[in-house]
Amino acid sequence: MSTLSTIKEHLIQCTVEQSCPIIDQVFEYLKRQDYKAQLDAAFVAQCCAQFSLTPAQLALHCVSLAACYALTPISHFYVGAVAIGKSGTFYFGANQEFAAVAIQQTVHAEQSAIAHAWLAGESAISDIAVNATPCGHCRQFMNELNTADSLKIHLPHSQNNPLHSYLPDSFGPKDLDIKYALFDLPQTQPVAPQKDELAQAAVTAARLSHAPYSQAFSGVALQIGSQIISGRYIENAAFNPSLPPLQSALNYRRLLGLSDMPVSRLIMAESPTALSHRAITEELARHYLGIEQLEYILL
Repeated sequence: MSTLSTIKEHLIQCTVEQSCPIIDQVFEYLKRQDYKAQLDAAFVAQCCAQFSLTPAQLALHCVSLAACYALTPISHFYVGAVAIGKSGTFYFGANQEFAAVAIQQTVHAEQSAIAHAWLAGESAISDIAVNATPCGHCRQFMNELNTADSLKIHLPHSQNNPLHSYLPDSFGPKDLDIKYALFDLPQTQPVAPQKDELAQAAVTAARLSHAPYSQAFSGVALQIGSQIISGRYIENAAFNPSLPPLQSALNYRRLLGLSDMPVSRLIMAESPTALSHRAITEELARHYLGIEQLEYILL
């Protein structure tokens, strides 16, 4: 398991190798906030003014730092992404691989950055910068966004590319007559309150998840010391690029700089449908977190 100390080592190595005042300044900012992988809008604006950069140009400088948060026991290939929120905030993302489970449980860097922004409460994504060309899986995942028609992709060798230039004749929510997209407010129904705070967090996460095709609303909540980290299911029109809730939560934990802190409890809540994330959640929880007993709520 790649710990926070490993992430710090990679960040330091990145700053030394690039020897760039922009990278140095961003690294110091990350260090001051205990390696939470997010740059607030005020800091982004300050850096852009100081170094005469557009937000997209600054994001491209940051992708190598974002890649330091990757977890790659299988591929050893580090991908970093930065999602630029409508608020102006930068949300880092990196690929996450989990040994001893099916490779389909992998989180791609673009998924990581988008899920990070979504769980942090962002309302929309305007741009995504990546250090490697998005694969087809990620292009389809990004097509689920409420900004898919205007989203710009920025790569080190090619900037300001509309998403649909990478995904011509695309298939998405509109083709299935879905009226809301990822980052729109979900259309949910209230449920009975839970006595347990962690259980309430899992139920809330499930009700805020994005599952317009299957209605398989699903969420998890992790107890990490005194903190609770939630994760939500993100469904995709093409199904396979969908992101299960535990991966969403583990990704968020890592990008909050909490990867060293153990998970003492895990609760999952989901709606009864033809789909269930229970089995893969139990598998990942057992192999990656050492949790043998998943607490489960059927809504």
